[in-house]
Amino acid sequence: MKNLIQRRRFLKKAAQSALAAPMLAVLKGMAETDEPKKKTSCADERREQPGPAKPAVSLNVKDYGATGDGKRKDTDAIQQTIERCSVFGGGEVVVPAGDYLTGAFVLRSGVVLRLEEGATLNGSPDMPDYPLTQVRWEGHWIKGYSALISATGAENVGIRGPGKIIGSPAVEGRLERPSGLRLPALIEFVGCRDVRMEDCFTQNYGMWSIHPTYSENVTFKNVVVKSGADGIDVDSCRHVTIDGCDFDTTDDCISLKSGRGVEGYMIARPTEDVRISNCTFVDKVWACIGIGSETSGGIRDVHVDHCKCLGAGTFAIYIKSRQGRGAFIENINMNDLEVSGAKKGFLRLNILNSGIADTPNLVPGDAGIPTIRNFDFRNIKVADVPELVDGIGIHPRKPLDGFVFENVTGTCQKGISLANIKNAHLSGIKVTCFDGALLSTSNVSGTGLTGAKQIGLAELPKVPDPILTPAEPYKLH
Repeated sequence: MKNLIQRRRFLKKAAQSALAAPMLAVLKGMAETDEPKKKTSCADERREQPGPAKPAVSLNVKDYGATGDGKRKDTDAIQQTIERCSVFGGGEVVVPAGDYLTGAFVLRSGVVLRLEEGATLNGSPDMPDYPLTQVRWEGHWIKGYSALISATGAENVGIRGPGKIIGSPAVEGRLERPSGLRLPALIEFVGCRDVRMEDCFTQNYGMWSIHPTYSENVTFKNVVVKSGADGIDVDSCRHVTIDGCDFDTTDDCISLKSGRGVEGYMIARPTEDVRISNCTFVDKVWACIGIGSETSGGIRDVHVDHCKCLGAGTFAIYIKSRQGRGAFIENINMNDLEVSGAKKGFLRLNILNSGIADTPNLVPGDAGIPTIRNFDFRNIKVADVPELVDGIGIHPRKPLDGFVFENVTGTCQKGISLANIKNAHLSGIKVTCFDGALLSTSNVSGTGLTGAKQIGLAELPKVPDPILTPAEPYKLH
């Protein structure tokens, strides 16, 4: 009997200890929460991105009914393989060599789509194969068709090559007529975290190719991007890396965006901490890198290094917005660029009137004039560009604060034109073959400006009329 009582006492104490342990953990957590947290910068918050975790399972789409014969649609087989991989806790979905005709399908958290050598995903030409949903288009959320490959709210998701993803040439243009629905992008990640796409080939025709939106910790590495429109559109995303990619596009190789008009301004989701390096750009119609013109959520902390701009329909680098966008473009740093084949020049700044005006949903007053500061360009080599810098499209009520243009060599037909800039610093500009003055300015202060030619008022672009406050405030709808 005595032994039984001792045993009960022992079990009671053990149970009390077991119950106390979680409570102690909770109290410890509460104490830690009460401690002041150290503030971190945008760069501090960037995660190391080794890519999605090592696959737990590996499933082959052919084991779930995919044919890869290029004739029968494999959409359901691909989607079911992804779903099965997801319910097992994640892993990789393998697409072996073959031609897979497919409509839109969705990636899930923890799933990596691996396209083996000789594997090609071909987008369906039939619009019913792309479900309707809310899509982001030129800074607004509108009704439109899902991308060929998409993920929404997913974490640890990826696409790996060396296979190919090719949209249907039958899907032409960007908006369907007469419905006005946005046509399918090739790949979209919406509200995702920890995304990695690498070592694959992509091709699309009339619509944007790759479009991450509202996503964080996104990496594109060694991706070939051929497009009849934009290549990669980074839209209200944080911590984005684009490294070692090869672009051949028809409307901005890379475009950074963050919403348009009062809708984008109220949502206030910036694009920030974007690092672009070791890329090669060829664009037929617009720019190698476009920043804007949808900037109403703000764009900041962009670093471009060690890239080659081998062709541009306008300027290799084009930073653009307009009155009525509001927000900011700041901390733009570009270093070690080689530029050739640009039909209009190396750099244009147009913060006055680029893009759709979005009437009547404009940000009124001075708040609607984008704040721009800290643009830094160093170690640039240009080859026969028509114009080195067109930097006169800046609003006099909000000048660019901080402009560095340093160590620039090569040949150009026209020099540098700047207006409405303070704290400029120009040095080491050693270009030849230009006509007229190397530097022309209007309302510019800083260093390295000695000998600049004055730009006449008639040569400056017209400043837009002020935007008045509407009688009724805008509401998201």
